[in-house]
Amino acid sequence: MPFKRYVEIGRVALVNYGKDYGRLVVIVDVIDQNRALVDAPDMVRCQMNFQRLSLTDIKIDIKRVPKKKTLIEAMNAADVKNKWENSSWGRKLIVQKRRASLNDFDRFKIMLAKIKKGGLIRQELAKLKKQTAS
Repeated sequence: MPFKRYVEIGRVALVNYGKDYGRLVVIVDVIDQNRALVDAPDMVRCQMNFQRLSLTDIKIDIKRVPKKKTLIEAMNAADVKNKWENSSWGRKLIVQKRRASLNDFDRFKIMLAKIKKGGLIRQELAKLKKQTAS
């Protein structure tokens, strides 16, 4: 399978380091071989090193350095947020955030549920083994 995630104008990327960690941004211009100008609806346009960006498969159709209003309209038209939340990468990050926000009692309840589930599986497996043995 050929490589498909190129650094290009309109490519949606995930910030993987720094104060904007975990935020989806759009590359609006390439400054040089190490930096890009990125923008998102809820942040100020800034330059960011490529090492701080993880490119996604999502690309929107925009011209170079669009106005904020044009960028927001293009992101809404391309349904970027929904595509991201339905991707396996996005779902994995949502689950990680949900687990990180659990308190001690929630973790305790999950532990009890896992123990109960394991017991039920063990019982069913014992029934099946008993049936096959007889």
